[in-house]
Amino acid sequence: MEINFNKNNDGLIPAIIQDVNTKNVLMLGYMNEEAYKKTIETKKVTFFSRTKQRLWTKGEESGNFLDLVNIKNDCDNDTLLISVHPSGPTCHKGTDTCWNEENTQGFGFLSHLEDVISDRKVNQDNSKSYVASLFRSGINKVAQKVGEEAVEVVIEAKDYNDELFLNESADLLFHYLILLQAKEYLLNDVVEVLKGRHK
Repeated sequence: MEINFNKNNDGLIPAIIQDVNTKNVLMLGYMNEEAYKKTIETKKVTFFSRTKQRLWTKGEESGNFLDLVNIKNDCDNDTLLISVHPSGPTCHKGTDTCWNEENTQGFGFLSHLEDVISDRKVNQDNSKSYVASLFRSGINKVAQKVGEEAVEVVIEAKDYNDELFLNESADLLFHYLILLQAKEYLLNDVVEVLKGRHK
């Protein structure tokens, strides 16, 4: 991999640290060529500290190392994206990230949808929404809806109408997310099971 450490006069390039599983950005540091080589050699992310003016392995004092998974170079060869397994909080202030955010798994719009479903569940007695009515109907009704939607997906899969197939698939996923919360689970709980099987 060709890296341009000479683009800036100080010989340093930015290194963006990302959790390999959650894809969250944990921190930003700087590397010189020596720090990069040490990271490759030890599999522990090492930076060049501009304040200490020396190499600094993240976790050398706290024990919260960043275990290297892989390194990608950007299109200009002067910025690194480093995927890691963090062994604890990344920030020196004790938070998961240097932006004071939790390093939790997110699923984009599906996570937003889970939040909406959760709100409907909590406020089911005061809501006229369809989701709230399903929760009020009980687990059997929610499970039945998932079964009905699954059958409809299978039927549309055998047909050639892509729009109907995608719509029924969306209905199935939506009702499955409701069923998960009816059982006190979230999508991430299922993902963790899949990760365990993948190992």
